Amino acid sequence: MLEAVGLSSREITVYQALMTRPGADAARLAADCGMTETQTAGVLLRLVQDGLAVRHGRPPRYEAAAPDVALGELIGRQEERLTAARTEMNRLTQLFRDAGATQDEGAAIEVVSGGAAVALRISRLYDTAQREVRCLDRPPYPQRPFERAQQASRHKEGVGYRTVYSREALAWPGRFQGDVLVGAASGEQARVRANLPVKLVLADETVAVLPMAADGAESAFVIRSGALLRALAALFEHEWSQGVPLVAGPRRSPDQIDQPDERTRSLLSLLAAGLTDEAVSRALGWSARTTQRRISALLQELGVTTRFQAGAAARDRGWL
Repeated sequence: MLEAVGLSSREITVYQALMTRPGADAARLAADCGMTETQTAGVLLRLVQDGLAVRHGRPPRYEAAAPDVALGELIGRQEERLTAARTEMNRLTQLFRDAGATQDEGAAIEVVSGGAAVALRISRLYDTAQREVRCLDRPPYPQRPFERAQQASRHKEGVGYRTVYSREALAWPGRFQGDVLVGAASGEQARVRANLPVKLVLADETVAVLPMAADGAESAFVIRSGALLRALAALFEHEWSQGVPLVAGPRRSPDQIDQPDERTRSLLSLLAAGLTDEAVSRALGWSARTTQRRISALLQELGVTTRFQAGAAARDRGWL
């Protein structure tokens, strides 16, 4: 196993022999290790240089250094080399992926491989959109598809955002409060569908990023023109037209004291989207008991007995 820290089999043999014969000379160790004295002397020199042995006296005699100190230092050096090699590997891998991701920019359909390259393309899409970004959003989420700060900045520049979330997206732990609400605060319009067929990001009518697999974003198609791009835009509009509006942000103002607080509006939005009690609990980070208690209190406040009636009553009051 000590070969892993860069020791040869002869160095390991001599070092182990030296631990059982402290103060031995090269001749004695050569006899123990089945090597010539010249070979053993050369190995001992390397052990001294690596800090595994100490030389003293004339003729020279040798003592083995403590393994926990000497080998620990060798292991540390090896770990440093491996870390440096891994860093260089990552740099070269990114260089390779970036080169692949940026080639043939004029192609109507391009394949981009690697999570980092896909994320870069989506980020560019947000940067280059002139009018509107449209998204179909569904789990799982191997990585964040974009930064909300980037979205907020572009929204201030006049770029609109529309997203259709699947119910599973809202129930994904931390997704609703940590991301969807932030998007709403950044000006995003959102709707909810029971299921979505794909993930999708569209910039204007010019470019789309479509993950190749539904379960991740390690590779994707980048579509810039043609019938496929038009079909994807039509798919988004169909899902949008069938979606339930998600009113996720607070809307209270000093002259609207009868408006619900932010938590109640979030609860109403999730109920209107058709989420189960369990999914609502995951989305809002509540316990099952807290969720049931708040739903009961909401129904009582609205004077209704069913969720459907609650949605209708909330809309009548202007809460949704």
